[in-house]
Amino acid sequence: MEQTELRPRTVVRPVTPRQRAARAARNGGEPTLDFTERVPYDAYVQASTLHRLQEPLSDDPGEMSFLMVSQIMELYFGLTCHELRDTARLLRQDQVWAALAPLRRAALHLEGLNAAWRGLRWMTPADFNRFRNLLGEGSGFQSAMYRHLEFLLGLRDPALIRPFRRQTEVYAELTQALATPSVWDEVLALLDRHGHGLPAELLERDVAIEHEAHPAVEAAWVRIYADPGPDNHLRLLGEALTEVAEQFGDWRHHHIKAVQRTMGAKVGSGGSAGLAWLQRSMARVVFPELWSARTAM
Repeated sequence: MEQTELRPRTVVRPVTPRQRAARAARNGGEPTLDFTERVPYDAYVQASTLHRLQEPLSDDPGEMSFLMVSQIMELYFGLTCHELRDTARLLRQDQVWAALAPLRRAALHLEGLNAAWRGLRWMTPADFNRFRNLLGEGSGFQSAMYRHLEFLLGLRDPALIRPFRRQTEVYAELTQALATPSVWDEVLALLDRHGHGLPAELLERDVAIEHEAHPAVEAAWVRIYADPGPDNHLRLLGEALTEVAEQFGDWRHHHIKAVQRTMGAKVGSGGSAGLAWLQRSMARVVFPELWSARTAM
């Protein structure tokens, strides 16, 4: 396949409701079929560019499924990160009600991400083996956008950005992400500002180091959930966060099942222990006190 060249972005011309109605009248209710420039849909969505980004390494027809589902997941990683960054910004500004909208969208995007696994359920070890060797050391473990997603959720390990040291722009972005408070860090600061008195060692810790569950945070959530009122915005925040954490946990579970289905306990392409590595990663809980607090409620 030929090397993909990104097309320059075409400006999408805005259309007012009056112009749209006039055009519909001229068309007699039929869609517009003639344009003086690039089709507006393609100019906005960049569909023709997206469909030239697939460069399979083999002639095996199944590889295209693997490649495109991987690209779809990358887009979902980026979209979810977009929502979580907006969530963190709003929480930092004490706009809890406003933060619920991007959080809920993030949970829905994660549902879409989970659904993407269904497109690979046909793959057996024999199917994967027909092109796996051509991937070399390529592995989903090396997804920079997935690392951004983990960092935003509070799962932090500075060692995991080392593979990107020679991609200077990517490495700089990941380094900055590690130094920026996660969504959970912003939640802890918010709880403290709202009178829940969290210890200084939690609020002043190095955010590049993964948060460890703390009884003071758990106690704060127990108090928050004790008020069932419809205006309890912190409880609603807790539920929105829980949905995001649950959907992300489902994605990790689906990842493990997909690996078991296609390669069993073989060594991972990127040099890890494969299945065993993924199973250990599941022990790192997103928003841990939101789960442990439920025992005391």
